[in-house]
Amino acid sequence: MATEWKLFADLAERAGDKHVTVDAAAGDTVGDALEELVADRPDLEGRVLEGDGDLRSQINVLRNGTNVLVEEEGLETELEEGDELALFPPVSGG
Repeated sequence: MATEWKLFADLAERAGDKHVTVDAAAGDTVGDALEELVADRPDLEGRVLEGDGDLRSQINVLRNGTNVLVEEEGLETELEEGDELALFPPVSGG
């Protein structure tokens, strides 16, 4: 199964597209899908992950519109068939 990431703002620019499909299946975790996403995209990896591989605190990860870091089990959240993932940089209003 393939899983699609939707990327926003500078994250899409760094990845080269707003929609990126990765090889992640039901039963894999959001973290597994994130690893697949950044594997061949060093510009994106440097923006999303700390040097130790942890997710930067200002990055938001959503699964089906729900922030997995706040309302689910973080990057250990298991994927289900048809899940849609999204990655957001910090947002500010004005």
